[in-house]
Amino acid sequence: MKLIDNHGRTVNYLRLAVTDRCNLRCFYCMPANGIRYMARKDLLSFEEMERLVRVLVQSGVNKLRITGGEPLLRNGILDFLSDVSRLPDLKEINLTTNGTLTADKIETLERIGIRSINLSLDSLDPERFHAITRRDVFHTVKHALDELLASSLEVKINMVVMAGRNTDDIYPMLELARHQKVNVRFIEEMPFNGTLGQGNLGFWPMTRILDHIRQQYPIEKLPDPVAATASHYRVPGFAGSFGVIAAFTRNFCGSCNRIRVTPQGGLRTCLYGDPVLQLRDLMREGISDDGLQQKVLYTLNQRARNGFEAEAQRAAARPVSESMATIGG
Repeated sequence: MKLIDNHGRTVNYLRLAVTDRCNLRCFYCMPANGIRYMARKDLLSFEEMERLVRVLVQSGVNKLRITGGEPLLRNGILDFLSDVSRLPDLKEINLTTNGTLTADKIETLERIGIRSINLSLDSLDPERFHAITRRDVFHTVKHALDELLASSLEVKINMVVMAGRNTDDIYPMLELARHQKVNVRFIEEMPFNGTLGQGNLGFWPMTRILDHIRQQYPIEKLPDPVAATASHYRVPGFAGSFGVIAAFTRNFCGSCNRIRVTPQGGLRTCLYGDPVLQLRDLMREGISDDGLQQKVLYTLNQRARNGFEAEAQRAAARPVSESMATIGG
């Protein structure tokens, strides 16, 4: 059975959040005092996550991204990654991390067969990094980046572009791709920091980000993979490349091949929508694997066409404001 939604889009990509906990407090992701973390019993267990991944892989999912919170904070995560890496039809496993706990785990991640690491890094200036993350750990993250670049893992850097915060970092971040085969991704800011009404004051959309880069660099368009969220580019002569993700203006929804599962087992068919199916409860109530597949497929057949429609369908037209850590980055 393949997972095909009501708009004819094949779903083959699962973003699985394994924890809502994070050791940073990035202002665009969490409120200053953090969030009320879920009790362990409310989270999916590793056994439940492994079952869920296995069932979805049997349904055609072949790409898995592990997110959080900070996924490396969860004890046992490396054993879980090793277990799911043995699923024969799972073609790639990727990991998104803030880099604070990464450096000493790189060899293990390579051995498991992790394909790529997305490193969240919003500034190369220690003071701006501290202001954004509310934690003084820039040098730890920079060391992790250096170690990752020296490894066999594919490395992508995710920088959320924030007006008045880090636009001065766009050029230095792009320079990382001059001599390294790294992909730098500039991401539009989204309203997911756990504070209602945060909005995007002074928002830099994709068009403005590209115009800013063009002021300093000649750029050329690269082909975009099928269902890519980023638009890909390169600066002639650079070893690496860069991309821009229109995460707020949402120009890539038409080819979406992704579903998300939150740390507590909520299925989201769109980042901007509400959870639409509670997988944890279904599994704890004893649903069969076939029943689980059918529930997911039925839910996909009620899917919003794009992020704007999903946002409009939220309960009581409630605006988006959840912490990204509770959704899954």
